[in-house]
Amino acid sequence: MTRFGYTLMTEQSGPRALVDYAVGAERAGYDFLVSSDHYSPWLTSQGHAPYAWTVLGAVAHATTDVELMTYVTCPTVRYHPAVVAQKAATLQLLSEGRFTLGLGSGENLNEHVVGEGWPAVHARQDMLVEAIEIIRALHTGDLVTYDGEYFRVDSARVWDAPDGGVPIGVAVSGEHSIERFAPLGDHLITTEPDGDLISGWDSHHDGESRKIGQIPISWDPDKDAAIARAHDQFRWFAGGWAVNADLPTPAGFAGASQFVRPEDVADSIACGPDLDELAESVRPFIDAGFTDIAIVQVGDEQQQRFVDEIAAPLLEKLRAL
Repeated sequence: MTRFGYTLMTEQSGPRALVDYAVGAERAGYDFLVSSDHYSPWLTSQGHAPYAWTVLGAVAHATTDVELMTYVTCPTVRYHPAVVAQKAATLQLLSEGRFTLGLGSGENLNEHVVGEGWPAVHARQDMLVEAIEIIRALHTGDLVTYDGEYFRVDSARVWDAPDGGVPIGVAVSGEHSIERFAPLGDHLITTEPDGDLISGWDSHHDGESRKIGQIPISWDPDKDAAIARAHDQFRWFAGGWAVNADLPTPAGFAGASQFVRPEDVADSIACGPDLDELAESVRPFIDAGFTDIAIVQVGDEQQQRFVDEIAAPLLEKLRAL
């Protein structure tokens, strides 16, 4: 049976609101919560970018049963993988085993801020391989020294390591990345409802792992308002990850998306008050074989009302699919 999650979109809400939304989503019955991990919003109109790990720590304390996940953290430029290993282990203990570490090769938007440059895609993937190896080693609780091409670890130990470590999901986008990361990750993460990705991943895991997708919707009692908000805050979504990975600033995303029309956004994101229509937009992920699908409610303006009034009835319709 497909599991459904709610997205804590750090780019569009402040930290206290995100914790409140997490509590509301658990109350509404969602199976898991995913959090983006950004230093900048995609567009300035989104207006937020709190530190995801602090938010998740607060969410772990404020909730009891709902699973938690980063979607996703880049453990290679802005963060050293040894630091990611420590904070993931701590969050796993705080949440009493409810956390999955979602990892990816990142976006220039968030990683350039530390002034280390933005590597080419092949280097980013090589760095991610080393990062996963380091995180896995440190999650054993053993003393680790690692000397790789990109990262060094000198006599490090995660002193508070959870038994069994932390499950790791890895964001992939094609056959090459599946071949590289399926042997290293426990679960697949991707935003495209591509059945070939699922079957490729499962060939390495005998179908036992989770396949976790994400899709935006824009609920509003006024369909025109829903479309306008999606266009204002989510038109960057139309660029695809080949573009999204390399643009460095919200101004760059504004320029790249300046010719995206409201009707273009409405064609790719379900908008409006019709819960059946919103739920039906998820069907391609179900048909492709995803085990877990996280919903993004676009924008903060209607987020509290969405959580309080719409999240539960929408979840009923999603499960009915």
